[in-house]
Amino acid sequence: MEQNLIRKDMWNTAAKAGLVLGLISTAYMFLTQLMAGSSGFMMTILSFLLWAAKFGGCIWIMSFFMKAHVTEHPEVDNKGTCNLGMATALLSALVYSAAAFANIAFISGDAMVEQMNQIMQQMGSMMDSNTMNMMETYMEKLPQITFFSNLIYCFIYGTVLSYILSRNIPSRDPFADYKPDQQ
Repeated sequence: MEQNLIRKDMWNTAAKAGLVLGLISTAYMFLTQLMAGSSGFMMTILSFLLWAAKFGGCIWIMSFFMKAHVTEHPEVDNKGTCNLGMATALLSALVYSAAAFANIAFISGDAMVEQMNQIMQQMGSMMDSNTMNMMETYMEKLPQITFFSNLIYCFIYGTVLSYILSRNIPSRDPFADYKPDQQ
């Protein structure tokens, strides 16, 4: 019974963490789209700072939720913490992938089509008719491709991160198996 409660709490914690991480990544996606029209040295610096804040912040948030889960359930070991991280990775990947899908399919799809048309005009003389047809087919399926590619990438990234972080959450006692001589 206790194990089921820990598992349910793990999924609740993973859902909260996944939502936070997914929303941070989604906010970053929309901020970079707003900044896309601007150029210059200061925009490059700002873009890098935003990326670094997102990157470091996501690592810190995942670590925070893992430590909070271990604090709440001291019996959770490193494998349980890794499982929490993997569940968080899956749920945050779903949130971000759904937002990226909605962005391309409904919000800024026209901008993507316009960019692709510009590329097709510039590169059109170098492409044959089969390549042009393939590019048009690709554009029709871009929202689905974006969803699944982001889902896979974000899940793999989050899984690797959770594995790395869970090695030290909870902290290991190097002397746990030490038994002094009984003389």
